[in-house]
Amino acid sequence: MLGDLKIAFIGGGTMGEMIISRLLSTKIVQKPDLVIASDPVSERCLYLENEYGIRTTTSNIEAIKGASIVILAVKPQVLASVMAMLKDKISPDVLVISIVGGVSIASLCQGLNHPAVVRTMPNIAVQVGHGTTVWSASSSVTEIQRSHTQVILQALGKEFATQNEHYLDMATALSSAGTGFVFLYIEAMIDAGVQMGLTRTQAQELTLHTIAGSVELMLQTHEHPAVLRNKVTSPGE
Repeated sequence: MLGDLKIAFIGGGTMGEMIISRLLSTKIVQKPDLVIASDPVSERCLYLENEYGIRTTTSNIEAIKGASIVILAVKPQVLASVMAMLKDKISPDVLVISIVGGVSIASLCQGLNHPAVVRTMPNIAVQVGHGTTVWSASSSVTEIQRSHTQVILQALGKEFATQNEHYLDMATALSSAGTGFVFLYIEAMIDAGVQMGLTRTQAQELTLHTIAGSVELMLQTHEHPAVLRNKVTSPGE
């Protein structure tokens, strides 16, 4: 648990909202007022307040006041201006967690002039608590801060720590972008079922349960996918 630590979200968009929702629904954060989110759109702030009971502001500077953890959840194209605004204004003992894709720890530390930074790469399945997040930390991140990072990311699904930041770029292609390929495959299977004469509802149910069952079989048996595939496709005797 994170106790009474205050968490500031810089950016109240889709991914930020997913994380807020998971932290509150899993009780990792016990009280909504321990969370504050900043967003330049006042209507978005109002929505987050009404939906989750958290505090909001249109000021990034206001958001980080008193926070123990700052989560950067902005789009890459606005990150430079956000970091310029926050530079030298985050207390050295605060943990900064970035979910901004493609931005290195060195760039984050330099842009914020802040030593304790964790870079993460979550995927969209965090919305339902089955996300996959690979993360890496700067050398200034303490063991307690690493523990806090794990607690937050475990609320989103599976987390994998790596000392080699280079693996995050690989994870972006495999795990984050990979969800798009999975959905494309699911769509193709459903369409094939419809073409064979099933209703779209029937085809979707069969497809989703087939894929979910196949994944669970691999998780439980730990068998190589080729071995399992051969059990299905090998010729009859």
